[in-house]
Amino acid sequence: MSSTYGIIAVLVVAVGTVLVGTYGLRVSRTTSDFFVASRTVSPWWNASAIGGEYLSAASFVGIAGLIFAHGPDMLWFPVGYTAGYLVLLALVAAPLRRSGAYTLPDFAEARFGSAAVRAVASVLALGIGWLYLLPQLQGAGLTLHTLTGAPDWVGALVVAVVVTANVISGGMRSITFVQAFQYWLKLTAIAVPVVFLVMAWHAHGARDLTGPELPSFPHETTVSFDSDTSVHVDEPVVFRGAGAVDGQRVDGAKVLAEGDHTIAAGSRLVFPAGAAVPRVSSIPFNTNETWALPLRGGERFPLYAVYSLIIATFLGTMGLPHVIVRFYTNPNGRAARRTTLIVLGLLGVFYLMPPIYGALGRLYTPELLMTGDTDAVVLVLPSRMVDGLGGQLLGALVAGGAFAAFLSTSSGLMVSLAGVLSRDVLRLRSVRAFRLSTVLAVLVPLGMTLLVGKVPVADMVGLAFAVAASSLCPLLVLGIWSTRVSTVGAVAGMLAGGVPALVAGLVTISAGGGNVFLARPAAWTVPLGFVVMYVVSLMTPRKVPPGVNHVMVRLHAPENLGLRSQDRL
Repeated sequence: MSSTYGIIAVLVVAVGTVLVGTYGLRVSRTTSDFFVASRTVSPWWNASAIGGEYLSAASFVGIAGLIFAHGPDMLWFPVGYTAGYLVLLALVAAPLRRSGAYTLPDFAEARFGSAAVRAVASVLALGIGWLYLLPQLQGAGLTLHTLTGAPDWVGALVVAVVVTANVISGGMRSITFVQAFQYWLKLTAIAVPVVFLVMAWHAHGARDLTGPELPSFPHETTVSFDSDTSVHVDEPVVFRGAGAVDGQRVDGAKVLAEGDHTIAAGSRLVFPAGAAVPRVSSIPFNTNETWALPLRGGERFPLYAVYSLIIATFLGTMGLPHVIVRFYTNPNGRAARRTTLIVLGLLGVFYLMPPIYGALGRLYTPELLMTGDTDAVVLVLPSRMVDGLGGQLLGALVAGGAFAAFLSTSSGLMVSLAGVLSRDVLRLRSVRAFRLSTVLAVLVPLGMTLLVGKVPVADMVGLAFAVAASSLCPLLVLGIWSTRVSTVGAVAGMLAGGVPALVAGLVTISAGGGNVFLARPAAWTVPLGFVVMYVVSLMTPRKVPPGVNHVMVRLHAPENLGLRSQDRL
């Protein structure tokens, strides 16, 4: 795409975000405005804001990249991301709003009256939030790098500065306006190009996506390598170019023999039209035919991997701090339920789009399989398929939408993280403490972007979902629906589920792959968290909080009975 148009689109989104946030500053006056928008946000407005913050880097660029590389099994990501709100609607939304709490640690204290339960919930909420914020910054770096060639940290820094300024200026009320605006911007940015992409695919002869051949270069293609890259060649490929392959200088025509090769950073290799595309080692071998079939993604236990993914995404949503905090902005539990129902529709419409990018990328941008930049397929595809100015403008629109995704999700995460830091670390509930906590909240993931290598954004988000589903999900579900959960059981369950899920995910990411039971831990860590929490609670009945029945009545009784807990701000 033209970098000029893309840069303009990103600047427009950034400036628009700041201007909308500035409007929020004009109406943010009290501490309640900063933390929960004074609990006056209507269901439609709140649902748009939730859609804006929930459709993150993983949704806008990550899902398409995973489908592009691994096939239809990755469709469970958008299904799970959406269905998670159905579980949230049925089990958590209204009782959580009636609790009167603001953060997940607030709920833990309201339900259990225990400093220990609150402390563990606080640590987990911070860890999950930072795990989720990191890929937003990485995705922003990828977008600016694709547009301009700038180092990845530049995009991360831009997002960090814009979001921090917005959150500091107006808090939750400001961010609500920003996120609602950005949902509709993202939907437009991803949906409008799809119409032209499908038309271009049809004009190019509606090429088959499921043939028996390997992915191939549609035309002569130059591939640039920003870092040392290990690739696997499934059949010999002739190429020319300049750089180093397997430690030997290349200058002219060469042949990549079947097998594994290492291409040095800075190399520029040119491949002829029709040549099979080498692939990075982390992407499984798939012809287009096997790529299009379920349970053929190269996993040793594919059915286990799918079920584990379903469990993580279905149950992880309710444990995400930035999702939960938005329900505290509704005036009551009934409005929280209506908000959740509307969110299901908004997400369902959006998630129709990324699979189309992933499938068409297999035909028109296969070189991304060679560099490993599969997340860039959404950014590269419009200008690749649509010629001339039209393709450049569509590419710029997508780039602006992607940047909006990073900004909106980062905004929600920053608000939730700042709330936990100010209330549980600094132990202050003033606007000044909230603003200081916002700065602290962004420094950790911003530093991590310099230490973490190129990790697919959906994988990192998947880790956050797995940890949330294994730790905070049991706390919410059992805490809301069972009177037998003790303080000891709550702490034991959160640690028994959350710690193994976190360790398994980090080991997999640092090793660049590995055992499917570590790469997809939710199928065993989520049941472990639930079982340990309940069994330990049965073994420690004297640690059940006094007055639990009264708390349960407040959580489940309709608001018009006048039993709602006092809002905790």
